[in-house]
Amino acid sequence: MPLRLEIKRKLAQRSERVKSVDLHPTEPWILASLYSGTVGIWNYQSQTMVKSFEVTELPVRSAKFVARKQWVVAGADDMFIRVYNYNTMDKVKIFEAHTDYIRCVAVHPTLPYVLSSSDDMLIKLWDWEKGWMCTQIFEGHSHYVMQVTFNPKDTNTFASASLDRTVKIWNLGSPDPNFTLDAHSKGVNCVDYFTGGDRPYLITGSDDQTAKVWDYQTKSCVQTLEGHTHNVSAVCFHPELPIIITGSEDGTVRIWHATTYRLENTLNYGLERVWAIGYMKGSRRVVIGYDEGTIMVKIGREVPVASMEGSGKIIWAKHNEIQTVNIKTIGAEFEVTDGERLPLAVKELGSCDLYPQSLKHNPNGRFVVVCGDGEYIIYTALAWRNRSFGSALEFVWSSDGEYAIRESTSRIKIFGKTFQERKSIRPAFSAEHIYGGILLAMCSNDFICFYDWAECRLIRRIDVSVKNLYWADSGDLLVIASDTSFYILKYNRDVVSSYLENGKPVDDDGVEEAFELLHEVNERVRTGIWVGDCFIYNNSSWRLNYCVGGEVTTMFHLDRPMYLLGYLASQSRVYLIDKEFNVIGYTLLLSLIEYKTLVTRGDLERAKGILPSIPKEHHNSVAHFLESRGMIEDALEVATDPNYRFDLSVQLGQLEIAKEIATEVQSESKWKQLGELALSTGKLEMAEECLSQAMDLSGLLLLYSSLGDAEGIIKLASLAKEHGKNNIAFLCLFMLGKLEDCLQLLVDSHRIPEAALMARSYLPSKVSEIVSFWKKDLSKVNPKAADSLADPEEYPNLFDHWQIALAVESNLAPSRGKYPSAEEYLSYVERSNVNLVEAFRSMQVDEESTPLENGDYGHEVTKEDGVESPEEPVEVDVDDSTDSAVLVNGNEGEEQWVLTPQE
Repeated sequence: MPLRLEIKRKLAQRSERVKSVDLHPTEPWILASLYSGTVGIWNYQSQTMVKSFEVTELPVRSAKFVARKQWVVAGADDMFIRVYNYNTMDKVKIFEAHTDYIRCVAVHPTLPYVLSSSDDMLIKLWDWEKGWMCTQIFEGHSHYVMQVTFNPKDTNTFASASLDRTVKIWNLGSPDPNFTLDAHSKGVNCVDYFTGGDRPYLITGSDDQTAKVWDYQTKSCVQTLEGHTHNVSAVCFHPELPIIITGSEDGTVRIWHATTYRLENTLNYGLERVWAIGYMKGSRRVVIGYDEGTIMVKIGREVPVASMEGSGKIIWAKHNEIQTVNIKTIGAEFEVTDGERLPLAVKELGSCDLYPQSLKHNPNGRFVVVCGDGEYIIYTALAWRNRSFGSALEFVWSSDGEYAIRESTSRIKIFGKTFQERKSIRPAFSAEHIYGGILLAMCSNDFICFYDWAECRLIRRIDVSVKNLYWADSGDLLVIASDTSFYILKYNRDVVSSYLENGKPVDDDGVEEAFELLHEVNERVRTGIWVGDCFIYNNSSWRLNYCVGGEVTTMFHLDRPMYLLGYLASQSRVYLIDKEFNVIGYTLLLSLIEYKTLVTRGDLERAKGILPSIPKEHHNSVAHFLESRGMIEDALEVATDPNYRFDLSVQLGQLEIAKEIATEVQSESKWKQLGELALSTGKLEMAEECLSQAMDLSGLLLLYSSLGDAEGIIKLASLAKEHGKNNIAFLCLFMLGKLEDCLQLLVDSHRIPEAALMARSYLPSKVSEIVSFWKKDLSKVNPKAADSLADPEEYPNLFDHWQIALAVESNLAPSRGKYPSAEEYLSYVERSNVNLVEAFRSMQVDEESTPLENGDYGHEVTKEDGVESPEEPVEVDVDDSTDSAVLVNGNEGEEQWVLTPQE
């Protein structure tokens, strides 16, 4: 059975022929040396070239990172080794190392050593702490030495591969090889050590088109890997996965099982010959160098193989080693903080005969099944003893301890609690996956079918593409997770039972009422668990969420990929694990979950009984949940955050509560919001108080002017001046008829031109004074412009109707301080549009004297030559024969002034 490792291409970069590749241990960098003489560093996350070193015009056959020194060391066909600082791009060292092409450089993992091998048939050891002195030469090969590599389990030894068809094992400090393997029938191009477990293996690749696995203790060939159709140019044991990777000049990369030596996969990216393979411990990324570029692939998922049972014991697999930890061993003196790694003592439980790809406790936690390599083994959880085994692509437990295996796409077997086979099924479709739980589920790529465990009768077929299933412990709720969303369904077991007991016929879709769709949530579930009626999951954005009644709440934002293990009710904590096997806990109150569950079910009385047991700091979460369900009044009762309570009270229109909160918080924005709401609902007293608290002077202006509240306008004018809101102060003073104050405000605000224009329109008697100010002010900037300003006292001929304007101003002065009430508005509304000067000028003269009301000026008149105008005209008589208007001062018959209309 294949390992079913996902292989995803992460980078494809065209270039000239790549002779070597290397991965940086901490940066997202690939180092590639090219036949053209260049060494480049690519960032595989941004898919861009970060650095480039023009080394030589000849091929650079090998280059490696020395991360602890921020170096790149490269060996080329010009026989020189060059060392660069990859941060500064400076050349650290250049020296002639060999008398022929340099085929390989290898960096010691801890010591300041670099090995180099060459076509001069020598291997040399260089010590950079001794000025790159050659401290040892290893002689013995009789042809080109193609590759050298240190033994990761014993870094004092290394292996060399040569075209003399041998592989030699050497010790640092000894000039002679420990032993020689007559490895192949043709030249050996590459060699690599096994790093995963305790097997003393190495692998070689040769021009005889094979790769061979060797036991370097017994010096025997363990396996020959055949299949390539050209020279094998690169080999490696993957440090994290049970695979061997071989690359060949036939253009393919082959992936083999490291235990069974079965061919798992063949990769062909069409970039011609393969020359190099790069990998790194702790990473599943593999880099391949070709004639025409570089490819990076990611092999397998990084989800840790782990399982947690109900009491807090966790079992996980690191390669073939099985380890266990117990969360409950953490003492009470240790304060557990959300999101921090737990200091757990790891115990070795045993090893597994197959490479675990999945590991799962049975429902009562007594047994653990390990599945991988096309097989399964059931162990006892405590002693790690083998209880049963067999062939299986997949293994699932039922909710009561039975289990099923998928042997192939066409055969499913069910076993009882005693590990005896109970039933064998051949589904009518291709079964790509199976899932356990209350029902046994079988999936094709397009639909899922549920069966009962006892008789394997079809319960329901649902057309959906399934990525995973999660059953609640109660057996009543189920989550079906697809690629982009998940569905929460209710399982109606009573309906199904009555259907099956009555022997009713079931069609190809099963029992229609078996499942009821409750909710659909558009999020991708990575891992999930049920706690009561609450579904906890982490999504594609690595947020830890929970869902109750279709309402999703984010508990925490995870700072890295983590995977759910389980929930301990005694600690009210949910536990996760990361790919480095760190266990992390987060608080999740069961009382909070129970409350939300009861509200969802409509049992509000019981929910109220639970509320006191929920700590106050979680009450806002409860309130948000209630609000989402339309229970805003209940949310207001529960909420503790003043800002949130304010919003809820505004929603409900409970302005008195909102006012209390605003008084407590003293937030300008809240007062303003509340003032606008009070205005819109006609609560004018509250509106005035709120707008005053918010210092919303514009709102107050609207309020007072609408009410005709002169006292309010007077107060607002003073307040606006204090706060520098001159526009509002001006409007207030203008509405009050305080024109002199308006004029002074313009002058004080250094708006003298506007003051002059205003005086011309409303206070002509002040024009000369303002023009004087204006001249002084303008002369500082432009004396010529200042001189051009005309004063009406000096040049009255330049100002139309100047005397009439003065007369109108004088006549209106007594009435300016009177403020009619809002009720009198209709009687004044027409007068606001009258131009008084224009009215006097166009006044028609009538033959008979017609007395006019005080202030009712229908015509504009001018003074007759030689006649002075009265100071306070009270009555106007019109004479048609003389075409003049007589202004009477005082009693009738007293002194009169005659004014004739202008043409």
